[in-house]
Amino acid sequence: MSYEQWKEKTAEFKRIDVRGIQGNFFPGIKYQAEGLPAGGGLEVIQSFDPLPLYEVMEGLGFEHYTERKGDAEYHAYFYRVERRREEKDIPMRPAALTNMPLIDEKLGNIAVNFWDLTWNDQNRYLPYEIRLLLSLTNAVGAGRMRQATRELVKAYIHGLDSAALDDVFELLAWNQGIGYFSSEIGPSPLFAAYKTIKQMEKQGKPRGEICETLKEKFGEKNPDVKV
Repeated sequence: MSYEQWKEKTAEFKRIDVRGIQGNFFPGIKYQAEGLPAGGGLEVIQSFDPLPLYEVMEGLGFEHYTERKGDAEYHAYFYRVERRREEKDIPMRPAALTNMPLIDEKLGNIAVNFWDLTWNDQNRYLPYEIRLLLSLTNAVGAGRMRQATRELVKAYIHGLDSAALDDVFELLAWNQGIGYFSSEIGPSPLFAAYKTIKQMEKQGKPRGEICETLKEKFGEKNPDVKV
């Protein structure tokens, strides 16, 4: 369908204004969306274009149309064409970006568009999983274990073979040093997620079950991982 076919229904959509809300508002919006029948819709108001939300809603069967009504006012309309479970169920969206508008509205818009260009632009050459691994290693080098853990989980859920993670941790031990690896990386949630993958694979667990375990143990509910 196209926006023209359902735009008359937008007046009936439930309106959710998330401008100025601190923290990750995506789970709340997703919860509201999951309860809607086909033919239902939501209107989300934000101070920047909510680009990270589009993929989540698309996976649930929604189309979207966004209007910019001011320098810091975007109205995103989501219409449910069909009910379906999210196929791209990656639990870790760039929630920290939602804090940027609290500093400056224009900064929030710049940050979200920069994220979209970095991760979603079709001109990117390296495969998505490889870019996640580069981001993982950069995060470790900067001491950002939360980010590193999230990148590992996303890469595995996207289909990365755990053998690639073996190489990554071997290189981390080489480049960071055995002492740093032992005291900082070994006890981290990053290495705990890696060990979970390796142990469950050794037990013969199916990949789907491993992914669900990763999302449960190392998703937004984990205080050492959430933003």
